[in-house]
Amino acid sequence: MSLRDPNPSNKTKSKRVAIVIANPATSTTTGWPVGFWWSELTHPYYAFHEAGYEIEIFSPAGGKCEADGMSDPRDASGYSAADLISMGFIHTPSLAALVERTKPVSEIDVARFDAIVVAGGQAPMFSFEKAIDLQRKFVQFYEAGKIAAALCHGVAVLRHAKLSNGDYLAKGKTVTGFANVEEDFADNAVWGMGALSRDTHLMPWRIEDELGKLGANFVQAGLWRGFAVRDGNLITGQQNFSGTETANLVIETLGR
Repeated sequence: MSLRDPNPSNKTKSKRVAIVIANPATSTTTGWPVGFWWSELTHPYYAFHEAGYEIEIFSPAGGKCEADGMSDPRDASGYSAADLISMGFIHTPSLAALVERTKPVSEIDVARFDAIVVAGGQAPMFSFEKAIDLQRKFVQFYEAGKIAAALCHGVAVLRHAKLSNGDYLAKGKTVTGFANVEEDFADNAVWGMGALSRDTHLMPWRIEDELGKLGANFVQAGLWRGFAVRDGNLITGQQNFSGTETANLVIETLGR
């Protein structure tokens, strides 16, 4: 499918992007609270802002969203301590407030936006199956010839998104997402800390495996490498270090 110009009569009009983050959920595998991942919101947001885009933040149900703890630069684990972009976002009141009052995905007017970007975190793996409005909006963007993008575990939307002809959107597409090698690393890390038994996995299913079953061509760049891929107007990013790469592909496709 070719990408049409979403603003054919006004080349000076700002591009608009709808970023979707997950609502809080509870992991069915660990019982832990899970949410969105900060860098998968903030790094694309920063890139789009620098490109002069207008950005709005949504979530499947709307309302206040919570981030996965380890994605917070202030978290005691120190895992994201070097993420200065997220730190700046969190400490800018006008930006932090956007996460406190997200709009529901049902309110996205596809005609007003040039792209949708679905961020990850752990919650999508447990909640996107029932996020019917999100699945529908993602497909509407795609079928309108607009950019439909997802990254990391946000790519979970593709396990459920079906085109109007009944085919899975992912079928026959080259995609990426949180890879098996990264799932193995994450499982081994929590096992090593004694936080979970060896027969318990962090995720209830794996993106690489399930999208392969749907007929997608899954590709990845290796453990924790920033990577994104475009197939027509479908863009996917590998994991939490791929927010900028994903946004840059959107910007490269839409222009400034």
